[in-house]
Amino acid sequence: MASALRTLLRLFLRVFFRRIETNGRDRVPRQGPLLLVLNHPNALIDPLFVLCLAPRPVSFLAKAPLFRTPVVSWFVRAFGSIPVERRIDPGADLNRNREMFARVRRHLSAGGAVALFPEGTSHSDPRLRPLKSGAARIALGVQSAEPLRIQPVGLVYTAKETFRSSALVAFGDPFTVMPAPLDDHGEPPAAEVERLTARITHALAALTLEADEAEVLELVRRTDAILASAAADGEEAAASPERVELRRRLLAGHANLAARAPERLERLRRRVFRYEARRIGAGIDPWDLPEGGYTIGGVITATVRLFSRFALLLPLGLPGLALHYPAYWLVGVLTGRIGPREREALATVKALAAFLLFPLTWTLIVVLAWRGWGPLAGGAAMLLAPLTGWMALRLTELWDEVVGAARALTLYALGRRRFVHLQAERRAIRAELGHIAAELEQV
Repeated sequence: MASALRTLLRLFLRVFFRRIETNGRDRVPRQGPLLLVLNHPNALIDPLFVLCLAPRPVSFLAKAPLFRTPVVSWFVRAFGSIPVERRIDPGADLNRNREMFARVRRHLSAGGAVALFPEGTSHSDPRLRPLKSGAARIALGVQSAEPLRIQPVGLVYTAKETFRSSALVAFGDPFTVMPAPLDDHGEPPAAEVERLTARITHALAALTLEADEAEVLELVRRTDAILASAAADGEEAAASPERVELRRRLLAGHANLAARAPERLERLRRRVFRYEARRIGAGIDPWDLPEGGYTIGGVITATVRLFSRFALLLPLGLPGLALHYPAYWLVGVLTGRIGPREREALATVKALAAFLLFPLTWTLIVVLAWRGWGPLAGGAAMLLAPLTGWMALRLTELWDEVVGAARALTLYALGRRRFVHLQAERRAIRAELGHIAAELEQV
């Protein structure tokens, strides 16, 4: 059951996210006790990446209310998740956590793998929240023939609430933890817990993006868009490890750069925001501004290719748009009612709604086809309904590419100087970012 569900969820992730990049997957130990610790930016979407992409089965620690939530409870139980009582949850019984600690330690001692979110709750803060001590307390109490290893896992999203955005899953280097003596309550020494929690914090921070101020994060986000828009294929690049590392260095070194060369930092900030304002004023997306030469012959060739692909998708894409639009509209209505306090769960709500509504749409299509034209038509609808949905998705994305290419061509034809200036300015900003990152690495 878990294997089939993992395959289904892996397909779901590939549809929800345009690009998913993994880094360091080969670092995951294939056997032996393993405790994976993750940052938590995107509610119930976060655990799916480890459940689906880790090269071995993993059990998650999940907050107890999820085991009482319709639909979600079925998923968490199917993957062998372990309930955790949290003080912030209504009706929580913290006394049950003693049994939870014992159960997790038994699973790890038997050579299993367990994952948890030591921050405790999902959030959008620009830096890690202070880690809870649970991961360290579990790890120090594991007695096994093979030493326990802790592996940090960093999750980075380009736009976590947006359908068809990109994500990076970075598996860090695992490190070994030796067990500590436990007291009568099954707790390790407080000093050992504090030291191990600090080590986990340092390892996890190295894989994620941190900033003391949202303004700093916004500057780095804009510079990242400039770096990403230089992708060779003209589409939004995934959050590659190299770009994430550059962003991390810029964030980590921001205070140092502000102290050493505040005027240089301010020039960079103004230059980036000015470039963005001019690009937006020209009405083109960053992905529509090519990196290299831009000739009429090349444009015609690219345009013909785009329209050819568009025409090939039309026969199934247009019916797919008509059939799936009601479900798509209803997902928008449901997520539009989410208040500010629940924004952290927006992507999760979108995912759950889509996971329910689109299969219901396919089922309805199959039933109608079967009743109207017989079993053969019903069987054909069973195959074609999901396919038309995928074709509709690709058709809309391809249409965005066509529109973007037309805007870029119009700018090139009517204001070539402006077009070339944007290209040159982007190259200059990228070069300056590279110089700053190299300097920060030497500090």
